[in-house]
This record gives sequence, C-alpha cells and structure tokens, in this order.
Amino acid sequence: MSQTDVAIVGAGPYGLASTVALRRAGFSVKVFGDPLLFWRSQTPKGMLLRSPYEGSSIGDWSGPLTLEAFDAGRDHPVSRPVTADEFIEYGLWFQRRAAPDLDRREIRSVERAGDRFRLVAQDGEEFEAARVVVAAGVGALAWRPPQFDSLDSSLVSHSLDHDDLGKFVGQRVTVVGRGQSALESAALLHEAGSEVDVLVRAPLVRWLHKRPWLHERWPVKQMLYAPPDVGPAGVSHLVAHPRAFCALPRRTQDRLGPRVIRAAGANWLIPRLADVPIRLNTEVREACSMGDGVRLVLNDGTESIVDHVLLATGYQVDLSRYSFLSPSVLAGINTVGGWPRLSRGFETSVPGLHIVGAPAAWSHGPLLRFVAGSGYASRTLVKGLQR
Repeated sequence: MSQTDVAIVGAGPYGLASTVALRRAGFSVKVFGDPLLFWRSQTPKGMLLRSPYEGSSIGDWSGPLTLEAFDAGRDHPVSRPVTADEFIEYGLWFQRRAAPDLDRREIRSVERAGDRFRLVAQDGEEFEAARVVVAAGVGALAWRPPQFDSLDSSLVSHSLDHDDLGKFVGQRVTVVGRGQSALESAALLHEAGSEVDVLVRAPLVRWLHKRPWLHERWPVKQMLYAPPDVGPAGVSHLVAHPRAFCALPRRTQDRLGPRVIRAAGANWLIPRLADVPIRLNTEVREACSMGDGVRLVLNDGTESIVDHVLLATGYQVDLSRYSFLSPSVLAGINTVGGWPRLSRGFETSVPGLHIVGAPAAWSHGPLLRFVAGSGYASRTLVKGLQR
C-alpha cells in the first residue's frame, strides 16, 4: 500500500494551493482529483468572476504562481473582470507547475486505519496517509428547495448542473434566486435566445456598485478595502485577515459574515438584464409537471407555465454529501449547524482530518468562501501540521 504524509482530496484552488504550501514545507503529499473540475464542468460558458482580478490568485498573492505571473506570459492580457474560461486556463497552468504528478482518480472512500487513514481510489487501489486534507469544494453541496423535489432533472436543475446554457435556446426558463449566479445565468439565457424571467423572494436586488472615488482613488481604496476586495468598506480588512475576524465575539462574526457573502449581483450585469423581467417578493409555493413543462404556483396566487426551472439557490454545508467520507469518520466530526468545527490548523475533531475551502468558513471566516482565501488556508494548514 502506497503511503504519504498528507493526502489531499480535491484539485481545485484550495487543493492545489495546499499542495504547494505543504511540499515547500517538506511534507510528502499525494493529491487526488480532476483539476478545476467544478469550474470546467459546473460553470456555464461565458460567465465572469465576481471576485476582482486582485483577489483571484490561487495561494499567495505574490510569487511565480500568481494570476499576475500567468497574465504576464500571455499574448493577450487577462480580462477585468476575469472570465471563467481565463480562470480555468490559469488554474490548469498552475496545476501543471505546482502538481504535475496529480492523480486524477476520484477517491471513493476515506476511513480510519488505526491512527492513520486509508483511502480507496475509484479503481480499488488503496493508499495510506498520516493526514487527510479535504478540499472537495461546493460541487456536492448545492441546495435545492424541497418544493421541486418531485420534478425530473429535465424540468428543474441547479445552476451548477450546466457548463453551457445554450441548450435552453428558444425555451421558457424561470430562474430562482437573486445572487450573482442567478442574475448572470439569466443574462446568459437571455443572450442565448431563451425567454427568461427571475423570481426573487426578497423585496430588492442588491447590486455591487464600484464607485470610482471609493474603489479607484488612492489612498481611499487602500484605507477602505483590502486587496481581495471581499466585503463592505472597512469590514474588508477584517475579512482579509481571518485571525482578526475570528477574534471577534461569535455573535459579531455571525452578524458580519452574512453581510460579506449576501446575495448580490455585479453592477456590470444591470444593462444585460434590462429586458429580463425580475419579479420581487415572489416565491414558488408549488411546482408540478404539466405535459413537457412545469406549472408553478406563486405566493401571490398566480400561476406560470415554463419549460424549465433553473435553481440558483446557493449551497448548504452538509458533510454527509461528501460521499467519500465513511460513516465512522462523519460520526466523529463535531459540527455546528452542519459546519465542521475546526481548529486553528483546519483540523476537525477527528485527529488528522483537515477541511479547507467553503466548509471552513464558520471556523475561519467568510474569506474561505472565495479563491482569495486559499493563500491563508494553505499557510495556516502548514503551521498547524508543523505544530
């Protein structure tokens, strides 16, 4: 059985950043996963990153593997905002340099083996590791409102189920949600030739306006916004330093966290949605199939018949959806409302099992929901393992 110090499950930004940091620190690392899988297969073509250029590097914000270093070697500069295709190209460039020995096999099982872990790959080969880092992302954590449970996937799907929304050309599509994913999906559907509307449960849609005097003028920008530009003015500096954010009282963290990640759309979407109906204070009470379409009964008593419903309803952390974690491992993880309770070194209550990325946000702050958090996570993970 092949053995290693650390096995990393997942080859997205957090898995790759962790690989680089751990190897630089002298650990033997085996990393598993299809690189940038979520971005390549669960992000519709044509999407743009909500994160700014300055907050889209994998790992540290300086050095030979940054987005800036990748950009410098291109014939054409990376767009602002960065397109999903450009980020995928950057991520694969990063992987070829940082983890050329990446094992692309899926891990089927992670279980305890004495004081170590046994991992079983999809073809049955087994590996043993002293520690395991779960960097599996949010692909398995999509939340779907229960009123749509009875409908077939041909009638209702989640926004992460598609890498190309062009398949809905000529169809009537209702998008449910009010965040970036919902609003940009609606724009892409409209531009592809679909008849689309958006149902928003809230009384308004929030737009992320970049005001020149705040976001572009030095030194105002530096005083109000940290380099990743995650969160409102002022709060951005706390978010960029998770140790400082997590030093706040839990009640304050729980109040500020939702402000940082609340549903909102980038202001460059506004003109693209000028001809798309957005219905506020509207939610679906019932949904059932009707012929080849879907009949929606709304909270105001009206009905709507569409060909497809696209759910852009976000994600809900539930570690049981990581099917590779054995029942005994899951049972040993201490959670709070579904979120794993992690140590300073991202370690769960199962000794030697670490979790990075979005599921770590309750313990390490909202920066962990963004690519920009991969640098902090990888550095802190190394310190934890060295201790």
